[in-house]
Amino acid sequence: MDAGAAKGSFILTGSVSKTDASLHSGAGRILALRMRPFALSERFAKPGAGRVSLASLIGQQKPFSLPLGGQTSVSFADYMGEITRSGFPGMRVAGAGYAGKLVASYLQYAVTRDFAAQGVSIRRPATLMRWLKAYAAAVSTDAGYGEILDASTPGEGDKPARATTIAYRDALERLWLLDELPPWLDGGNHFSRLKQTPRHHLADTALSCSLLGIDTADLLAGRADSPFDAKHGTFAGRMFESLLVQSVRAYADANSATVSYLRTQNGNREIDLIVQKKRRIVAFEVKLSPTCADDATRHLVWLREQLGNNLADAAVLTAGSECYRRKKDGIAVIPAALLAP
Repeated sequence: MDAGAAKGSFILTGSVSKTDASLHSGAGRILALRMRPFALSERFAKPGAGRVSLASLIGQQKPFSLPLGGQTSVSFADYMGEITRSGFPGMRVAGAGYAGKLVASYLQYAVTRDFAAQGVSIRRPATLMRWLKAYAAAVSTDAGYGEILDASTPGEGDKPARATTIAYRDALERLWLLDELPPWLDGGNHFSRLKQTPRHHLADTALSCSLLGIDTADLLAGRADSPFDAKHGTFAGRMFESLLVQSVRAYADANSATVSYLRTQNGNREIDLIVQKKRRIVAFEVKLSPTCADDATRHLVWLREQLGNNLADAAVLTAGSECYRRKKDGIAVIPAALLAP
């Protein structure tokens, strides 16, 4: 680049940090981009008619005015299959049976080798793996790290210190294994108290399933569960949410927008995804149900009352087949496979 190559000539990528070399910071010269797994719009080549772009939702001049229609043949079983099938390109084409081994191997190498490259000493690798499994069980929740620790070491008196588990989390974030969703704190004067803890997600839903030994058949049969289900909903529903979080974050990146979630401190109001570009906001609720009941839209209606025209649109993302706008409250209902950048 110093020799005069055109801007954008180089793509710098990698997943391992080098600690034995002095590197240029890249400040002002290198743009760092988070590379996420395939989004749903990339996984389903022909999802159906009536795709809805995030750009069109957030760019409306008149809020809630975008016409919607169309349908998809992508089924509940297809979504469950994508939860367990990795979004990492190389692993997706590895072949039946082999992809799962690649995912498990990836996790094992991260714990046994890549932690050392981060300068983190793992005295008890088995404890770290148990903590990571408990974290995977807590996907799409804002469970406290104490709850995760208790779930990973039930009945044990000699638990790792909080500082140790924080070091685990920080190293896993640097290795791009965790991709936590931050809380939305840009409510201005509309909200007095908002939750300030992140919502837990791994970089790929297949990582969670591998850690917990869950396959597509388990999800379809309702055999997948976790210690956090009673408080935070079914594991399949939370994994579907995590799959959509991956996709919406990729679409938001393409639109120079941010993604977060909203939950009031007392928990009486909660919205799964807040996409924001400057002062324009699109809100999403995620429902695994193929239909949209009135209960699914009530928090979105409440948010519209708080934000007024700053809320460009609001939608329920479902596992259903029909895309439409509800006549009762104007909230959009969009099959997850039809959402695009």
